[in-house]
Amino acid sequence: MTVALRPHHLLCLLTYSGEGYNSAFVANFDSIAKRIGRGEDIRVVRGPDDICAVLLDESDCHCLDKSVRERDRLAAADIEAASGQVVDTSGTFVLDAATLEKLHRAFSRGSIRKACRSCEWEGLCTRIAKANYARAVIR
Repeated sequence: MTVALRPHHLLCLLTYSGEGYNSAFVANFDSIAKRIGRGEDIRVVRGPDDICAVLLDESDCHCLDKSVRERDRLAAADIEAASGQVVDTSGTFVLDAATLEKLHRAFSRGSIRKACRSCEWEGLCTRIAKANYARAVIR
């Protein structure tokens, strides 16, 4: 199978540690992170993805907001620069150990965090990166 992810969720994966908006979101993200950790392919999508799926029925779902689409645009550009891979809907994104290491280094340096500005999780992600990703599900 393949996991569908929007670009900024590729960044979220770097520091995801089992916290989220609600228990359904966390359970879903846990499942997705484990699948990716086992080497499942990632297909980059525009708009809501497999992580957004459990939020889409909520009246205040932010997954369709213009600001989130801008976050995706910024994340895609930064991830492409750091990983050397194209981040678009034309193929799969490979998150192998070497790519994960490149992205972790870039995230720790702050060079791929434009999409993180104004994100409510930025402080948590910063703490996880500063602790060398010890709490991250995918390492």
